[in-house]
Amino acid sequence: MGTAAKVRRTIQDVLNTPEDVRVELVDGFLYNMASPTTTHQRIVFKLGRKVADFLEAKKCGCETFVAPFAVFVRDDEYNYVEPDIVVVCDPDKIKEDGCHGAPDLVVEVTSESSRTRDYLTKLRLYDDAGVKEYWIMDLENNRATVYRLNENEDLHGVAEFSFKDSLTSWLFPDMQIDLSDL
Repeated sequence: MGTAAKVRRTIQDVLNTPEDVRVELVDGFLYNMASPTTTHQRIVFKLGRKVADFLEAKKCGCETFVAPFAVFVRDDEYNYVEPDIVVVCDPDKIKEDGCHGAPDLVVEVTSESSRTRDYLTKLRLYDDAGVKEYWIMDLENNRATVYRLNENEDLHGVAEFSFKDSLTSWLFPDMQIDLSDL
């Protein structure tokens, strides 16, 4: 007996999804997104505000967006994500319907249903697409993992921070975020 062929989905399938259902599309596979918890939303709001305040004070031209915000990360028909926080430094990537191309910084706050996807599937997607830095805020393990991506293979890096520490960024080295404030 043969196996059923897997149907590769496209952005059109995302657009045809009912408004009350949130999905992401990675390499043609649709993933349902659970509703965020109150704790999740608090973390996203506080962290997004800290990042946005830092970038605005720096007057570097980078913009911060929080979910739900469409990111057509490879600007193709098979990838569409809604990261929790996105920083885009190239204004040409910002359109009325979202970000077209790789953001400079992506932050995901894990949930029980998204943990594997955040650590494996999205890490690979963001690296391949050209995201420069990716943060995973792991609420269950009280830690933040910062990945330096899309550089010379010798320059890839990973740093971990407890939620009692201050997080530092490779992309914005003078940004210090006290995670205990979250």
